[in-house]
Amino acid sequence: METFPKIISVDDHTVEPPHVWRDRLPSRYADSGPRIVRAPLKEMTFMGGKFAPVMGAKGDDGPVGDWWVYEDLHRPLTRLDTSVGYDRDEIKLEVITYEQMRPGSFSVPERLADMDINHVQSALCFPTFPRFCGQTFTEAKDRELGLLGVRAYNDWMVDEWCGPQAHGRLIPLTLVPLWDARLAADEVRRNAARGVRAVAFSEIPPHLGLPSIHADDWDPFLQACDETGTVIAMHIGSSSRMPSTSADAPPAVGSTITFANCCFSMVDWLMSGKFERFPNLRIMYAEGQIGWIPYILERADVVWEENRGWGGVADKVHRPPSELFTGHVYGCFFDDAFGLKNLDAIGVGNVLYETDYPHSDSTWPKSREVGEEQMGHLDADVVDRIVRRNAIDLLGLTPDGLWAGPGTGA
Repeated sequence: METFPKIISVDDHTVEPPHVWRDRLPSRYADSGPRIVRAPLKEMTFMGGKFAPVMGAKGDDGPVGDWWVYEDLHRPLTRLDTSVGYDRDEIKLEVITYEQMRPGSFSVPERLADMDINHVQSALCFPTFPRFCGQTFTEAKDRELGLLGVRAYNDWMVDEWCGPQAHGRLIPLTLVPLWDARLAADEVRRNAARGVRAVAFSEIPPHLGLPSIHADDWDPFLQACDETGTVIAMHIGSSSRMPSTSADAPPAVGSTITFANCCFSMVDWLMSGKFERFPNLRIMYAEGQIGWIPYILERADVVWEENRGWGGVADKVHRPPSELFTGHVYGCFFDDAFGLKNLDAIGVGNVLYETDYPHSDSTWPKSREVGEEQMGHLDADVVDRIVRRNAIDLLGLTPDGLWAGPGTGA
């Protein structure tokens, strides 16, 4: 491909620096709020989709890493949090320190430099310690502290990570207190007022002990997103349950079927009636890939056409699910040649590109080369829409692909 467009990645990740909550929470939470502790690892497993680390005591044997400690939670930084720069066969489930990760994982200037290496202009970043939709704060005991933790993260995201030194190239993605839809709505509006147009949410809320999208409980949150044009971004694993088949299935099984939760979630939304009640809602599935979408839309249309009477959706879903998909749903991919060969069955306007920096699946530093290889059969205008223009339109970026929030200079 003669000229490949500068990439706008809708799914990268930030590893939060140690000071995010230390500098923003009231001093009374110094011993219970999120903070970094350097300690040895006693044991760690990741089987059946479940991550189980155990922190050792000072002086114990074992590899030393940096751990986030929050209330009773001990969560280490691992090589899977930041793998770029390592050979694929060297990437293992092990604890690490900040000094052992690529600085672009947590430092804005170094991140921009790594984006330059990778032909990336702008990037939307999901969290690490809060997990992909803030489950860490949702599971906490102290709700007051949890709400402060959510707001502190959002303030850091907007003011520092996406602040002036990012020059509009980092696009904010904020969190909400998932345990209270009205507080969530307030947080959406607070951040929308400073230019934020994306909020993280769970792909399958009942897995977190929360109401399903079929219930009315979420309506205040959905209304706020509808009114402000805030996109609901759902990352694989944002239900704290990665797909797997058995308790002893190795991680490779779950990694192969990571799209499954996105598939289930999308059917939930298409059959919920929410897109007709809230016509400006837009949702996106980060790291879900796109090759599975055509069949699911075909099947959903058949079920709606033939079974909606007894299927419980006739009174709330008044158009074929595939039509609702076209107006409301975006699939995101970084490596999906099959999906690109079936793009006509998905829709050029419903596909976004990503690089997944700094995770082990990331195409960094060759995202351009991967894109050129997989999109070489597509017209230049189609490639430009997938790699840039769809994201610009969806996220309200400037025509040049930058975030024009407060103080960015974009």
